[in-house]
Amino acid sequence: MSKAMNVLGGPLETCSMAPLTGFYRNGCCDTGADDLGVHAVCAEMTAEFLTFSRSRGNDLSTPAPMFHFPGLKPGDRWCLCASRWQEALDAGVAPPVILASTHIQALEWVDLEDLVAHALDYDPTGDQKSTTAD
Repeated sequence: MSKAMNVLGGPLETCSMAPLTGFYRNGCCDTGADDLGVHAVCAEMTAEFLTFSRSRGNDLSTPAPMFHFPGLKPGDRWCLCASRWQEALDAGVAPPVILASTHIQALEWVDLEDLVAHALDYDPTGDQKSTTAD
């Protein structure tokens, strides 16, 4: 079995363990055939994005204990649906991303150039910045 790849062509790195994210709740933005939403973009939440997501019917701020969901706050990292991140980009409220933790399959919905423009772990000189997942 091959290891999942990120949008930079390297191994997919952890997005967040606290809060525990990922469609498979393994801390990574792994995706597969059963992940119809393609939760592939590792993003750092912003107040603007959380408000936007709530306005689109997906309240990520309110805890839902029955689903073991703590509710997100600005600064938390979370695996977003690639299509939702693109929607937020189009609306001017895309949250920053962590390229090393964003699954390569996100590129089916999002342009790499847009991800790079919003990346926390990318230096324009071409060097990858170090990031630390929780």
